[in-house]
Amino acid sequence: MTKFREDDIDTDKLDWSKAKRGPVVPPESGKERITIRLDSAILSYFRNKVRAGGNYQTLINDALRAHIEGERLERRLRRIVRQEMERVHASRSSTTGKENR
Repeated sequence: MTKFREDDIDTDKLDWSKAKRGPVVPPESGKERITIRLDSAILSYFRNKVRAGGNYQTLINDALRAHIEGERLERRLRRIVRQEMERVHASRSSTTGKENR
């Protein structure tokens, strides 16, 4: 296969009449293209995880989703524990009140 250098291509002779600006691949439904700055160590971590194949951006998305879902689970568990503690406290208070009569 012949490799071309940038200087080898005469861009003045190219037909640009049907050229379009924008991404070559349209974004998937429900996805949005953004620019984000991440620590080099973070990128290296995810890139190293996909050396055998895959997409590091998908891994980052999955990690963010798991974090959000973990926070939701934690809030739910805290609410349940709080409600249960209130129930136990109310039950003990009503029992203690009956004993003092």
